[in-house]
Amino acid sequence: INADDFYGRHGFAALADKLRSLSDSEGKYCMVGYRVGNTLSESGTVARGVCQVDDKGFLTEVVERTAIARGEDGRIFFEDEQGQKQYLEENTPVSMNMWGFTPDYFAHSEAFFKMFLSDPKNMENLKSEFFIPLMVDHLIRNGQATCEVLDTTSKWFGVTYPEDRPEVVEKFARLGAEGVYPEKMF
Repeated sequence: INADDFYGRHGFAALADKLRSLSDSEGKYCMVGYRVGNTLSESGTVARGVCQVDDKGFLTEVVERTAIARGEDGRIFFEDEQGQKQYLEENTPVSMNMWGFTPDYFAHSEAFFKMFLSDPKNMENLKSEFFIPLMVDHLIRNGQATCEVLDTTSKWFGVTYPEDRPEVVEKFARLGAEGVYPEKMF
């Protein structure tokens, strides 16, 4: 998971249940798939791994999109590589980096990360990121792994922009007042 994101209780419960069944497996991963409409910031665009899922609930492709937003008309969109606006349905599953891996993943990731670091463009670009969804997509495409997508209706929130902070503080206060979490968390 990412340290600056709030995932909600349901995502953790779904992930824990699935990981219990994968304990001795290799190449069998899972991911909590958030609905894109539940993951947007009011303050600007967000990066999300947009997922394609087969009829059995397994990830077939994940493409990192770095400028997803809700337009004035309420529709969710991003611009593709050709600069064309592409629309996403409200319930399109996206990766919020809530992954469940078996230990073999880390050997794959270490090798892939070394390749990432050896690419001079990644070292020159201060905003270059090693996206976990790209790593998982690579393993799926090469037949080295499968990844079950666990659906959640939980709403993500986080501090993507400084302007997000007051709203996040308010949401935590509301969760405390509703008894979902202790009122005094820190």
